[in-house]
Amino acid sequence: MVSEPVPPTMLLRQKSETPNSGTRSLAVPDAVWLSLILLLALGLRVFSLNGPLWFDEVVTVETHLNHSWGDMLTSYSMNHHYLHNLAAKASMTLFGSEPWAIRLPAMLFGLAGIAAMWWLARDLAGSVPAHATALLMALSYHHIWFSQNARGYTGLALFSTLGVLLFLRGLRSQRRSDWLWFGAVMAATIFTHLTGAFLFVVLGLLWLYLVGANWLKGTLKRTLVILPFQGFAVGSLLTVALYAPILPSLLSTVSNVAETSAGDPMQEYQNPLWTAYEAIRTGVGQAGPIVMVIGLAVLGLSILGAISLRKRAPLFAWITFGHIALTIGLLLAVGMRIWPRFFFTDIAFLLFLIVMGVALVCELLARLTGPSLGRFLFPAALISMVAVSAAMASRNYLAPKQDLAGAVALVQGERAQGERVYAITYSGELFTGHFKTDWATIWTEDDYRTAMTTPGPLTIVVTFPDRNFRSLPEMQADVSNGTLTEIHYLPGTLGDGGIAILHRN
Repeated sequence: MVSEPVPPTMLLRQKSETPNSGTRSLAVPDAVWLSLILLLALGLRVFSLNGPLWFDEVVTVETHLNHSWGDMLTSYSMNHHYLHNLAAKASMTLFGSEPWAIRLPAMLFGLAGIAAMWWLARDLAGSVPAHATALLMALSYHHIWFSQNARGYTGLALFSTLGVLLFLRGLRSQRRSDWLWFGAVMAATIFTHLTGAFLFVVLGLLWLYLVGANWLKGTLKRTLVILPFQGFAVGSLLTVALYAPILPSLLSTVSNVAETSAGDPMQEYQNPLWTAYEAIRTGVGQAGPIVMVIGLAVLGLSILGAISLRKRAPLFAWITFGHIALTIGLLLAVGMRIWPRFFFTDIAFLLFLIVMGVALVCELLARLTGPSLGRFLFPAALISMVAVSAAMASRNYLAPKQDLAGAVALVQGERAQGERVYAITYSGELFTGHFKTDWATIWTEDDYRTAMTTPGPLTIVVTFPDRNFRSLPEMQADVSNGTLTEIHYLPGTLGDGGIAILHRN
């Protein structure tokens, strides 16, 4: 008798596992694998953790972390990630103001987010998909980048993942404790950043759909209405209480978002296609057709992953794609820039869908190749994904995010006596405030003309070159015609994070 090939999707699950149980104890091999993955992730994130702070990190330090605990919560800004900043303030208090100490909470949130996604994937599909997803997260270029970024995005991803985990567990278990924890996590997510509410809107809509569908079928249970309602109510009340001291400032800031975005010279930042392109481009380190190929592969494998999970976890893909769609729709509606970082939370979800999509492809191929070859398809595919991820992850260490400190050291070290130095727009405030320079600031084209018509040597430090050369076309023209010479260029892993240092004798 010829044996049937073993589908890779069956190999993904141990015999002792029951999908969707959500209450299994942690087996020893699982604990070992998770520990090893987290140790790898820790090593990749500790290395270069003390690199120079970039623009937004310096802004966070100057406008928030250097203030007293009470002054940190006096006004709202989209740049402030409140729960994260409180943790970063505590870290600075304990360990000082070195970059590694400021970034420590983001790194710890990132590691916890990997563990949370591991638990979620294990709940939905078993141990091997959980290991694979966590390993890809550990090696993810973007996840490493944000785990070394003193901002709230890894915290946002952690709490969002826990929210999805508790939402799906609560629907299965019907335990009040799951929903009360869900409410607490919801508040933590939104208090980290206001856009965290988008995911919980999607979860709320799915819950209402389930209530309506069960009511129409005559199978509606009271617990499906009462317990989730309690969770959302607790989350909403806690969120309002946390934001209460800055609520007027919050409403004013949100109402003016469209106005500030409308004047942005980088109008492509409000295009979701640019967002997707930029997210992939920064990961692979190059532009061109490869970005489109990778984008299509991510989309296709994610859809296949959704198909693979349609019986075991039918809501998961709706949560993932729904969050992406709602985020784009709401940001477009208010005229806000659609930064790739607003979708950082979705990276873990998409990686899980990709793992499941690859497993489904391997299962289909296994039916053609037979059992002897079919059982090796998924391991080979996983090794390939790990190798590609590792190669991309190495790009994190090629340059700082944005070398503001290096620019200051270069310019001050080479500056001649009496030489004027200028910075461009908001960066000028950081150079004079945080770095204590005496540099002047060019805000407008008139400021630029005044600086250039004054005789004598000068240096201009151009942060965010794409944006600022577009804002000051005369400066770009002077570089092209040789009036200004680029004497240094400091690369950065941040999108448009390079720094051009221009000089005129």
